[in-house]
Amino acid sequence: MNIQGQAALVTGGGSGLGEATARELARLGARVAVLDLNLENAQRVAKDIGGVAVQCNVSDPDSMQAAVEAAAAAHGPARILMQIAGIGSAKRVVGKDGNAAPLADFARVINVNLIGTYNAARLFAAACAKLEPMEDGERGVMVFTASVAAFDGQVGQQAYSASKAGVAGMTLPMARDLAQHGIRVCTIAPGLFATPLLKELPEPVQESLAKSIPFPQRLGKPEEFAQLAAHIVSNGHLNGEVIRLDGALRMAPR
Repeated sequence: MNIQGQAALVTGGGSGLGEATARELARLGARVAVLDLNLENAQRVAKDIGGVAVQCNVSDPDSMQAAVEAAAAAHGPARILMQIAGIGSAKRVVGKDGNAAPLADFARVINVNLIGTYNAARLFAAACAKLEPMEDGERGVMVFTASVAAFDGQVGQQAYSASKAGVAGMTLPMARDLAQHGIRVCTIAPGLFATPLLKELPEPVQESLAKSIPFPQRLGKPEEFAQLAAHIVSNGHLNGEVIRLDGALRMAPR
């Protein structure tokens, strides 16, 4: 798919990997709707790239549907979905106090990361399937965000790892499901990236994390994630695939 002139939705587009992806798509000529729970962040990015900001909770059906419709009203129906919104969590199954981890914490992460991804995908796909096919019969493409934690999660990452493994696990069946509509589905599983959240850690901790990456021994750049996301859109034979973007990192148990 030629990105130039296409309408795109970027969830979590107000910061981090989502912001970098929104900026890269805009640079390549897409009309970008920046969807984020934090409207102020979304507006800041949208203003910079000439896009539109939409407040959105990906795990809420009505909120996500309203966001899809608001973006379409501004830019026309979207053919690109970058599903990047997500949250993290670190809870041991049995805490230091001997009590079991609260079930609500696990459910919250699953709700945002996994159910939110499916919710965004189903609503985008329903709208996209109604569009006229383009070259090769393609109508649209979705890129999800998993994590290396889907494959080698660390101590305390049960909820996060399970949510991201779920995203990775539904990539192929969803690609097969939507093949009849000409909609491709891929997932990126990033490793350690220099996002605002990670940059809040002390500098020695950041340096230690970077040294755990075989090569290059540095944190990933959000722009590198964005470049891969854009390439997936433009490479029509990429479908049903989960791509690790991690510098050959394999996470230690803790």
